[in-house]
Amino acid sequence: MDQPRWLNEDESRAWHALIAGWSLLNRQIEAQLKNDAGLSHVQYEVLVRLDAAPGRRLRMTELADALFNSKSGLTYQIGQLEKAGLVQRELCPTDVRGVNARLTDAGRDALRQAAPGHVGLVREAFIDVLTPEQLTAIAEGLGKVAHRMQSPTAERPGRDGRSR
Repeated sequence: MDQPRWLNEDESRAWHALIAGWSLLNRQIEAQLKNDAGLSHVQYEVLVRLDAAPGRRLRMTELADALFNSKSGLTYQIGQLEKAGLVQRELCPTDVRGVNARLTDAGRDALRQAAPGHVGLVREAFIDVLTPEQLTAIAEGLGKVAHRMQSPTAERPGRDGRSR
């Protein structure tokens, strides 16, 4: 059995920095959004995606894909947002099996309320801490990771370190 390719010092430092940075930033984002608008980070992202969509609506499957969320996880979040009057579900006019999520006026108002604090926190805790070169490197590097993870034909290493 082959030995795994253990992380070297620089690789381990990068991995742990990613985990720590994201965990701490996400914790602050969750608190800010809960405080300012009573929303979770996922719920805020749902509102952002719907606000940017034509007619402020998206099919649930498209929305789940855009958020890198499971369909069941998104269904739960939409249910919570629907109870709050921020989102409404509607049948898809082009597919009898499809369901759309639509941002309501109240949802747009909640987004407008939460957005300034959210953007301020993202800027203060992430954007303004890094140089333009670091931001470019993060965007390119994590973009490659996301592309690889989304590719259905991507060769992914197994637990034993070998590609499958």
